[in-house]
Amino acid sequence: MKLYNSMGPNPHVVRMFAAEVGADLQLEDVDLMSGANRQADYLQINPAGQLPCLEMDNGERIAEVTAICEYLDEVSGGPSLIGDTPEERANTRMWTRRVDLNICEPLANGFRYAEGLPIFKDRMITIPEAAEGLKSIAREKLAWLNGLMDDGREFIGGSKISLADVLLYCMLAFGNQVGQPFDESLSNIKPWFDRMTARASAAA
Repeated sequence: MKLYNSMGPNPHVVRMFAAEVGADLQLEDVDLMSGANRQADYLQINPAGQLPCLEMDNGERIAEVTAICEYLDEVSGGPSLIGDTPEERANTRMWTRRVDLNICEPLANGFRYAEGLPIFKDRMITIPEAAEGLKSIAREKLAWLNGLMDDGREFIGGSKISLADVLLYCMLAFGNQVGQPFDESLSNIKPWFDRMTARASAAA
């Protein structure tokens, strides 16, 4: 399988997830900074112009991080990060959606509309006046998640690592690099983040 890869948190999610489940990916880098992902050649691969994109062994392509990860989970034969039962899968999908909509999306758009504005202002509709509010939402929801983890859970959804953990970890690691470091006084998120950083897959 080939992964159209680039810098940024979303490709990192897929690479880390693939490392966790033992999926072997051939990487083909696309120059995001030069806007190669918005040019005709890449738009034929993924008409949304986004990265990453997975080319499956049958030649078909699939985009969107959660869809790619769920596919890799099913075909890899390694330990599942989606779940082994209907209940586990539902729990993973619930937490993945909460993390994505409440923390990852506002964090990412806060970057695109502020620090990343010079890169994105000519590529998409940007709302600079919304940047600080979006960043505040991400911080508030991360603190909310921190409180829920007072029950002693090791990972976001419970005792097992899941896609929700990989997604949030990669986005927080990105935030740390682009002016949105998370609050290290969060008593559950900080040790969770450190545990995730220690996993070999984090370096993928």
